[in-house]
Amino acid sequence: MTGLLRPRTFPGIREFVCLMAVLTALEAVSIDTMLPALDEMGAALGAPGNAKQLIISSIFIGVAIGQLVSGPISDIIGRRRAVFGFVAIYLLGTLVAVTAATMPHMLAGRVIQGLGAAGPYVVAFAIIRDRYSGRDMAQINSWIMTAFILLPVISPLIGQGIIGLAGWRAIFGAFLLFAVISTLWFAARQPETLPPDSRVAPNLPALYAAAKGVLRHRQLLVGTAVEGLLLGAFIGYLSGSQPIFLDIYGIDTLFPLVFAALALFIGAAGVINAGLVQRLGMRRLIYAAFVGMSALSLLFLFLCMPFAGQPPLWLTLTYLAPLVFCCGIGFGNVAALAMEPVDSEAGLGASVFGGIATLMAVPIGMAIGAAYDETLVPLTAGFLITSALSLLTLRFGLQPR
Repeated sequence: MTGLLRPRTFPGIREFVCLMAVLTALEAVSIDTMLPALDEMGAALGAPGNAKQLIISSIFIGVAIGQLVSGPISDIIGRRRAVFGFVAIYLLGTLVAVTAATMPHMLAGRVIQGLGAAGPYVVAFAIIRDRYSGRDMAQINSWIMTAFILLPVISPLIGQGIIGLAGWRAIFGAFLLFAVISTLWFAARQPETLPPDSRVAPNLPALYAAAKGVLRHRQLLVGTAVEGLLLGAFIGYLSGSQPIFLDIYGIDTLFPLVFAALALFIGAAGVINAGLVQRLGMRRLIYAAFVGMSALSLLFLFLCMPFAGQPPLWLTLTYLAPLVFCCGIGFGNVAALAMEPVDSEAGLGASVFGGIATLMAVPIGMAIGAAYDETLVPLTAGFLITSALSLLTLRFGLQPR
C-alpha cells in the first residue's frame, strides 16, 4: 500500500505525457461530453433560448477560481496532495450536477466541477515546469496536447452513446469513473516533484513575496493576456458549435463525428508543433498561429456575406479545420512561453497564468455565445478580434530578443 501511495521512481516519458494529459483532460472531458446533451438538458431543466449554452460556459467560472488558488496551494502542500484535494471537490460538484432539477442547481454543480477540475490542470503544468524548461517544455506540452486531444475527440461520441443507453444524467456517472481511475493512476505512478524544503511557507508574507516575484515576469503577464484572448474565442467555439451545426446545417446525430474530426486538427497541431518548436522556437510559431487565425477569419467573414452569414457546410469546415489547427499551435506554445521565466513557485505561476487567463476568457466566450444569431458571423468576428488583439499584445508586450 505504501508503494501505491508514495511511488519513488518517475514514470517514463511516454507514461508521463499520457498521465499529465489525463490530468489536464478532466476539464475538457467535462465540457465536450456534454455537447450532444445540450438540447435535452436545456429542455429538462427549463432553460430558455440560448441559456442552455451556460451549461458549457459556467464551468469556466469555477475553473477560473480554481486555477487562481490551486497553484499556491500546491506550492504550500505539494503537488500530489493538491491533486487529491481538488479531485474530491470535482466529485462533489459532479454529485450536485447529477441531482439537478433546475438550471440554477445544474449551474451550481458545474461551477463546483470547474473548481475541482482546475486543480489537476494547474498542478500538471506545475509538475511539467518542475521537470522541464524552455523549448523542452514546449515540446512536452505539444506531446501532452496530442495525447490529451484523443479524449475530447471521442468524448462527444461517448456522451451520445451514454444518452442513448441511459439518458443524459448517466454522463455524470462517467465523469465520476474517469476522475477516480485517473487519480488512482496518478497516486500509483507520479512521485512528488516539489520537496518540502522548496515549498512556500503557509503565511501571508511568504505568499505575498512569492506573488510579487512571479508578477515581475513580463513574459508571464503577456502570455497570460494572450491565452485569455485565445481561450475566450475557443470557449465561444465550444459553446456555439452544437447550435451552429444543428440550427444552420441540421446536423444532429452526426455532430459528434464532425466535432471529433475538427478536434483531430488540434491533435495534428500538437504533433507538428513538437517537431517544429525545437528548430523554430515558440515565438515564431505563436506569431504564425495568430496571423493565420486573423487572415482566415477576415477572409471567411467576406465569404459569408453572399450567404447571409450561413455559408455552405463545406466552406464552414474549410474555415474551421485550419482555424482550430492554429489554436492547437497557439495553446501549447503560449503556455510554455508564459511559464518559461518562472522557476521556483511554478504552482503560483501556473495559477496566475491559468486563473487570470480564464477570468478574461469567460466573459469573452459568453459574449460570443450570447451574440449567436443563427449565423457564423459572431463566432468568426470573435476569432478575428481576439487574434488581432493577441498579435498587438505580443508585438508591444514582449521584449525583443
